[in-house]
Amino acid sequence: MSEIPLPSMEGPVCPLPLKHDEQIILGHGSGGRLTHDLIRNVFLPYLISPPLKEGDDFARLADCKGEVVVSTDCHIVSPLFFPGGDIGKLAVCGTVNDIAVSGARPLYLTAGFILEEGLPIRTLVRILESMQAAAQEAAIQIVAGDTKVVEKGKADGLFITTTGIGFLPKERSINGHNARPGDIILISGSIGDHGIAVLAERGELGFSTDISSDIAPLNGLIQALLAAAPHTHVLRDPTRGGLATTLNEIAFQSGVGMVLEENLIPVQPAVRAACEMLGFDPLYIANEGKVVAIVPESEADAALNAMRRHPYGRQAARIGKVTAEHPGRVLLKTSIGAMRVVDMLAGEILPRIC
Repeated sequence: MSEIPLPSMEGPVCPLPLKHDEQIILGHGSGGRLTHDLIRNVFLPYLISPPLKEGDDFARLADCKGEVVVSTDCHIVSPLFFPGGDIGKLAVCGTVNDIAVSGARPLYLTAGFILEEGLPIRTLVRILESMQAAAQEAAIQIVAGDTKVVEKGKADGLFITTTGIGFLPKERSINGHNARPGDIILISGSIGDHGIAVLAERGELGFSTDISSDIAPLNGLIQALLAAAPHTHVLRDPTRGGLATTLNEIAFQSGVGMVLEENLIPVQPAVRAACEMLGFDPLYIANEGKVVAIVPESEADAALNAMRRHPYGRQAARIGKVTAEHPGRVLLKTSIGAMRVVDMLAGEILPRIC
């Protein structure tokens, strides 16, 4: 039987007409016609970019002056969809933010998909639409990708691995070793929204809530912050482990202490109520659309004002200060005036959420 030639990647691509019973099958991972049809008719209409349109196993990227910043992340979440987002938006925004907190401008993204046999193609299309929308908002291109299919029961529906590439101006140095005594600690908004939203969608809270995940691409917010506070020392997105773990990591890296003001840390009332009922501390709950900024005191007001002018930073707050005392430790001044140690997350306080 003669081999059927694959059609060219040139020209328009049309989404595959969807039926309710269409699902991913093992043949979609064979590397043959079914794989080609899946890529051409399902992936390309939503993740289209000039390098992907070429149809090669590589992508040529424009040469940019500055240092190259690269970050890789794996994304797993159950359920795949939850209030405020889904695994596709999570994959794009999470990697964009990992690049952006270096001070670099995110430009390119690659994505690898592990598809479980039986995954509805309609579900995959919704996720690809979400990824493309997030990429457009972040002004990045998804330039390369890969798919694999595994047997039913071995992938929780869908796993996504992403790699981000950005370019950093040579004069900029932002990292976890740069915090200095006297610096001010800022947060771009309320904490704990993502973790509680995912938990609520699973029905594990025992009550209803209207909490939505905070997933967002933060590169625009971060560039606005850096324009106002060019000597920013540290930027970090407090994802798994929450704000507490993130600040402990930075305190250890920089060899400094930190003192937080509990009354100044923004927490939505619904998140606080959920945490109180479940015995959780909001400081350890995951976020996916917040950034911690540690800036010199002389630039703190300008940084805070710049964050508050951005749609993703309207609740930005000054929450603490870097100190020379108790290096490597984070302390919290509670609402009743007591002081307690805020340690790094030692185990898993929540079911898997990212």
